[in-house]
Amino acid sequence: MTAALPDPGSVDCWIFDLDNTLYRPSDGDIPQQMEAAICNFIRRHLRVTAAEADRLRALWLDRYGMTIGGLVAEADVDPRVYLEETHRLDLSGLGPAPRLVRSIARLPGRRLIHTNATTTHAERVLDRLGLAAHFEAVFDVEDAGFRPKPDPEGYRRLIARHAVDPRHAVMVEDTARNLIPAAASGMKTVWLRTGRPQAERGLDPETVHYIVERLEDWLDAVTG
Repeated sequence: MTAALPDPGSVDCWIFDLDNTLYRPSDGDIPQQMEAAICNFIRRHLRVTAAEADRLRALWLDRYGMTIGGLVAEADVDPRVYLEETHRLDLSGLGPAPRLVRSIARLPGRRLIHTNATTTHAERVLDRLGLAAHFEAVFDVEDAGFRPKPDPEGYRRLIARHAVDPRHAVMVEDTARNLIPAAASGMKTVWLRTGRPQAERGLDPETVHYIVERLEDWLDAVTG
């Protein structure tokens, strides 16, 4: 966590999480919308009470890194149906982020999104922020075989699909435990502190190389 800033010229690939990383949790109410949509999906499809749906949502989020993991493994739910129904979100609370756009545009090398959401959702968010032109590709939860972060399988598939050399890659995430497989693969890792208690679970100083309070500040420091 006290490592010197990376030499941007030595980084071939910059990998960013999407939700709560490229925008803050306070930008609109997207996390709250998503949580409500997931609970409603569980309640309808599993025919349980609202309280039980919320319990299962939290249980599977903790156990698998994303509720979809539990729905697939323990409830035999079609993940594509789940993703389509739970990503009908109002993104009007997100607006252009010109400073972040400038900061990311200055990074040399390739830029990828690695998200537990869908590509469609990611593209909508990037469009709202003004970042769509600055990323080479989105690697979503379906690309990961519906094995969400922090399942190492998704990282292996990302590395293989996009020919990423982990020794020359940096991954930026708001959820600390999602950086453990990235660090294990050889990537440098950046944890964006958002103040969300659930995002601090699994924080391991051995697998987090940088702790950042504001993403734009860190990126500007890296690129000078």
